Amino acid sequence: MSANNAQQGTLYLIPVTLGDDNIAKALPPEVVSIAQRLDIFVVENEKAARRFLGAIKTIKPVRELTLLPLNKHTTEKELSALLAPLLAGQDVGLMSEAGCPGIADPGAQLAALAHRKDIRVAPLVGPSSILLALMASGLNGQRFTFLGYLPIEKTQRVQELKEIEQISRKNHETQIFIETPYRNQHLLKDILENCNAETSLCVACNISLQNELIISKRVIEWKNLPLPDLNKQPAVFLLLA
Repeated sequence: MSANNAQQGTLYLIPVTLGDDNIAKALPPEVVSIAQRLDIFVVENEKAARRFLGAIKTIKPVRELTLLPLNKHTTEKELSALLAPLLAGQDVGLMSEAGCPGIADPGAQLAALAHRKDIRVAPLVGPSSILLALMASGLNGQRFTFLGYLPIEKTQRVQELKEIEQISRKNHETQIFIETPYRNQHLLKDILENCNAETSLCVACNISLQNELIISKRVIEWKNLPLPDLNKQPAVFLLLA
């Protein structure tokens, strides 16, 4: 007996571009083809989803597609209801606002629930800013941890940075984290003011876009550079002590 019920639909995890980059460059044709034929999507951001679906020219007009929201405000009851089309035999596409669904993204909750109901979960190939940043960083790609967001409050954030650095040094492990774009500049300054001079820091900003910026240097070298303007720019931070 197969792991999923043949009468149930498949939950396709559809990566999207990381910004206004070239879809043909970022996504394989098969991924675009699958997304084009679907009628139902679970999306983190409806506006971004409509823009992407319009760009790939779905078979149905975008206005006729069903877009169901899944974000940090979605309740457990609402989450369960999102499985209804799948249980009725319809395929559904799960889309993050940018990049791969399920990674630093509420879509992971739906994938977990689908597995519990023996619904097939099919990940499709596409860009992940986290993995692309790690690839380009030159830091340890054999052992790494993604931490998500650091604390908002400065004192707590600085304390966490010091703890992250200690863990990285002890385990020779790359620590990867992100920040809300309008706080990126503050985070960069906190790292440079509080981390060891020999600690390596990579900042990867606007990955895959025309204004992509990836800088990977020791803290002491960063301090001799004019700091890039990261304000309101999507960025990934990687640290290796």
